[in-house]
Amino acid sequence: MQSIKRFIPASFVVLWATGFIGARYAMPWAEPFTFLAIRFMLAAIILAGLTILLGSRRSTRAEALHATIAGMLMHGVYLGAVFWAIHRGMPAGLSALIVGLQPLITAVLAGKFLGEAILPRHWAGLAVGLIGVIIVLWPKLGTMGGGVTPATLIASLISVLGMSAGTIWQKRYASGGDLVSATMWQYVGGSALMILGSLAFETRAVTINGELIFAFAWLVLVLSIGAIFLLMVMIRDGEMSKVASLFYLVPAVTAVIAWALFGEQLNTLQIAGMAIATLGVGLATARPAKGRTGELRN
Repeated sequence: MQSIKRFIPASFVVLWATGFIGARYAMPWAEPFTFLAIRFMLAAIILAGLTILLGSRRSTRAEALHATIAGMLMHGVYLGAVFWAIHRGMPAGLSALIVGLQPLITAVLAGKFLGEAILPRHWAGLAVGLIGVIIVLWPKLGTMGGGVTPATLIASLISVLGMSAGTIWQKRYASGGDLVSATMWQYVGGSALMILGSLAFETRAVTINGELIFAFAWLVLVLSIGAIFLLMVMIRDGEMSKVASLFYLVPAVTAVIAWALFGEQLNTLQIAGMAIATLGVGLATARPAKGRTGELRN
């Protein structure tokens, strides 16, 4: 089992990085809150079926409530704000750069609310990782366009805070129950928030075609179920500052996928940025030497 768990971080990064594929295909055919509401409802229905097939333990009321709150933050606030900002013209590169602040914010919150001791090498790793992300995304920041407004900037910052707060909430209050059942309740929370956003701000018009169906299939099965299960396992078993640092690798992997599938630019500077980001994650996730003080404060 431990040998399998070694592959979870790398698998999560690769799967999470493919999220842009579904978003790229979906956004022309559905408004963001409407799309996410349908996506989260489909994921919740599939997971509800899995709880029956697998005989998963039912969540208690407290577990369901905490998982729902975590889902509203991790899925509803985070993805809802990101999709809304990009739909309003925020350049994807700038949005990704702002979201790149998430590991640093999560580390601060983990120290305050989880009692995790973030050592100097971890802070150094987080800083180096952020520098690597900036280098990878730098070519995409040249054309800002009119989509950079106070509203889209605030939405991007809200998305970062939502993901950071959601992962902390999940770690502190919702990590003890059954993973399948808890994840189902997460999507109940996320879909409820997106339904409210869709009813309040959108026309709910959807154009059904092959690209939209592909986007739903990919994002529901690969991201909402596959990647999120891996994230939940890492949150349950690891320290939040280390788990969050993995998000620094996502822009680099996304750039490689975009280069391979869509012929997007990938230059020497970006490759150097990938190496720097990887170094930062290595520093942030390094295990302490034997005899060193433990990571959690008593």
